[in-house]
Amino acid sequence: MGRSRSRSSSRSKHSKSSKHSKKRSRSKDRERSKKRSKSREAKRNRRRESRSRSRSTTAPTRRERPATPPERIDIFGRTLSKRNALDEKQRKEEEERRAEMERQRKIRQQEIEEKLIEEETARRVEELVAKRVEEELEKRKDEIEREVLRRVEEAKRIMERQLLEELERQRQAELTAQKAREEEEKSKREELEKILEENNRKIADAQAKLAEEQLRIVEEQRKIHEERMKLEQDRQKQQKEEQKIILGKGKSRPKLSFSLKATE
Repeated sequence: MGRSRSRSSSRSKHSKSSKHSKKRSRSKDRERSKKRSKSREAKRNRRRESRSRSRSTTAPTRRERPATPPERIDIFGRTLSKRNALDEKQRKEEEERRAEMERQRKIRQQEIEEKLIEEETARRVEELVAKRVEEELEKRKDEIEREVLRRVEEAKRIMERQLLEELERQRQAELTAQKAREEEEKSKREELEKILEENNRKIADAQAKLAEEQLRIVEEQRKIHEERMKLEQDRQKQQKEEQKIILGKGKSRPKLSFSLKATE
């Protein structure tokens, strides 16, 4: 802060001294220009007077004209009235230009000073705010530490609760998935049991049908065997009878009958 004050004060002193020196130089230049214009005017007047005296001595017989104020002429042949008006106009324009430059310079100087003041004010405000914040933090250090600890503990409790809730959700999800798997396995097992029962029933039916078929085949084979046995007995009996006839053991020869029985 001390450095900035010294800089600003040195700048302001330098600007003030430069202003005063410029004003002095301008006033001196104006005085010099006025003195020069006066000396030139006096020389011109003396020249005009000498010319008028020489004219009056050389031409005494000429008819005198009505007395009119002689026109004042400068060394360039211009009348002094026009020259004075032109000089006055140029002087006024020069003064106006200088006044405008001075006004612009003052405006720029004022803007620079205002900017410096704003920067210095902002810097001081920033330093003051930082100092106040630091003092306030130092005063409330214990309170802030307690508040920080409280928030940390609260955050820990919240995280623990969220962790427990997440674990509970995962456990419930696992239980639900396990229950779904058990239900699926149960349904698959029931379906397999049904399929096994159906297969066993079909096998039993097939075995029963096979047993019945076997019984029928055995019965048919028994009937065929009995029929064969009967045919064999009939054939043997007929052979015996034919042999008796041939041998003549009987009193009369019976008629021979050749008949064939159809076999199943």
